[in-house]
Amino acid sequence: MTQGQVKSAFPSASLQAIEQAIQTSEASHRGEVRFVVEGALDGAPLFGGQTANERALALFSQLRMWDTEHNTGVLVYLLWADRAVEIVADRGIHAVAGQHTWTAICREMEVAFKAAKFEAGAISGIQEVARQLRAHFPADANNANELPDKPLLI
Repeated sequence: MTQGQVKSAFPSASLQAIEQAIQTSEASHRGEVRFVVEGALDGAPLFGGQTANERALALFSQLRMWDTEHNTGVLVYLLWADRAVEIVADRGIHAVAGQHTWTAICREMEVAFKAAKFEAGAISGIQEVARQLRAHFPADANNANELPDKPLLI
């Protein structure tokens, strides 16, 4: 998969809409959400058989998603070549939402992506993640934005 193919699926206007969805969601909870799209694995990860889940875990660490005040960082990762979605949630939110919640959100997003509904699928997934964060970590008076909201294409 080329960067051009990824940018075709997620043009500038879609990336702005996704960023706005993240900003809107974060105003309602104490979590931090990142959306990352990677065209394909290459080099050592590819030849080493790295899975989308393993790559998402590595990115969670590299992006310092674990370094939030309430341990409520959530990474929504799309491996474009496989149309595989993985959600990695920090221990604070994961403990109360559970893996079954994240898996269900991932599968819904994958259905949307397979139907070429890229922006809608991403925003819907972000809204579902936000619903979990709102339920367990609603916003308070000191609701700092700890991580970038802009989607990351790699």
